[in-house]
Amino acid sequence: MTMPLPPVDLVIEARWVVPVDPADLVLENHAVVVNHGRIIDLLPQNEVADRFAPRIRKRLAQHVLIPGLVNLHTHAAMSLLRGLADDLPLMQWLREHVWPTEAKHVSAQFVHDGTLLACAEMLRGGITCFNDMYFFPRAAAEAALAAGMRAAIGLITVDFPSNYAADADDYLDKGLAVRDQLLGEPLLSFCLAPHAPYTVGERSLARVLTLAEQIELPIHLHLHETVQELDDSLQRFGVRPIERLRRLGLLSPALIAVHAVHLNIHEIELLAQHGCSVAHCPSSNLKLASGIAPITELSAQGVNMGLGTDGAASNNRLDLFQEMRLAALLAKEQSGRADAIHAHQVLHMATLGGARALGLDACIGSISRGKAADLCAVRLDDVALVPCYDPVSHLSYVLGREHVSEVWVAGRIRVENGQLVDNNEIGLIKLALLWQNKIRP
Repeated sequence: MTMPLPPVDLVIEARWVVPVDPADLVLENHAVVVNHGRIIDLLPQNEVADRFAPRIRKRLAQHVLIPGLVNLHTHAAMSLLRGLADDLPLMQWLREHVWPTEAKHVSAQFVHDGTLLACAEMLRGGITCFNDMYFFPRAAAEAALAAGMRAAIGLITVDFPSNYAADADDYLDKGLAVRDQLLGEPLLSFCLAPHAPYTVGERSLARVLTLAEQIELPIHLHLHETVQELDDSLQRFGVRPIERLRRLGLLSPALIAVHAVHLNIHEIELLAQHGCSVAHCPSSNLKLASGIAPITELSAQGVNMGLGTDGAASNNRLDLFQEMRLAALLAKEQSGRADAIHAHQVLHMATLGGARALGLDACIGSISRGKAADLCAVRLDDVALVPCYDPVSHLSYVLGREHVSEVWVAGRIRVENGQLVDNNEIGLIKLALLWQNKIRP
């Protein structure tokens, strides 16, 4: 008597599957088997019929299947400030435009609506997880859950008051309460998010470090973004910010250093020795004229790197395909070597590198048995995309987010045929326009 095949929720068959781990592996005509939100097998397509009985079978004959992209740094709610103040240096942009606008308009509703808008944009671009830093983190978390998206919610800390909190202790206390309330949500994780060394003092940073060690959370902060930041630190503290953090004990595998543009070789070595990660944000760095991060040297020293978009107010897109292309091209120009950073490396940065920085690499970041089925399918059946000799090269240099066709988060389809599932795009557009009318100078 023939035994019935084990039932599974989903089988995805793709022309190419790029697991990311192991590196440089590209599988042709393979299938990913998903059950209860997790990947349970990765095997040739011709073996599926003899081993599984899928409830849903998705055939992607002209597609490449990759892990869902991980946006390692963003301020999601700032999608409502997209294009508000452009073509300005960072500190002028912040002090004269962003901070005054935030003081006037940011609320829990602003954060919820702006994050929901950002989630829609990110999901359609193949991003399944984002690392956020903004006010009212509970509102951001609720928006991410409503969108069905994975998020690392930053528990923001600054030393100045805002509509959200009165002082650094108040920020931390409110953030920890949010974490306690939402700790059981499988799509959520948390980071301590002191904004930057120039907005958070020693006492506050010391408490952040204590909490990070006690509850084992990553520390997510802007670091060495501009020359002015370094000059101000030398004047105020007599040392550059990384040395200041080293003396305070904050350099560790928990640290996610965002931007890390202006580094000398000693600082690169310090980041490597302490196991820190870097969130590389090439578009934002270019748009604000902050500079180009030395990712070739960071990579050579073994520093783990992920890619971030930053917020839509400073980018102005939440588009990791664009960040992959820019990261590779800028590294080549900066180093004078065409082979400085190759296509597989930037794909790793956009997936497993970001997951590792967040401490989520056991769960997401690669197509591996036992991991969550956070997946992104990208179509190649377009006249602008053929021929395709190497799908990973196409991912880094040819494809755009407009070619994303399907996205799954924990095995649930969130984008199908390029359209959001269970998400009212027209309603989101109307919501954004309402906020524009409130915010418009």
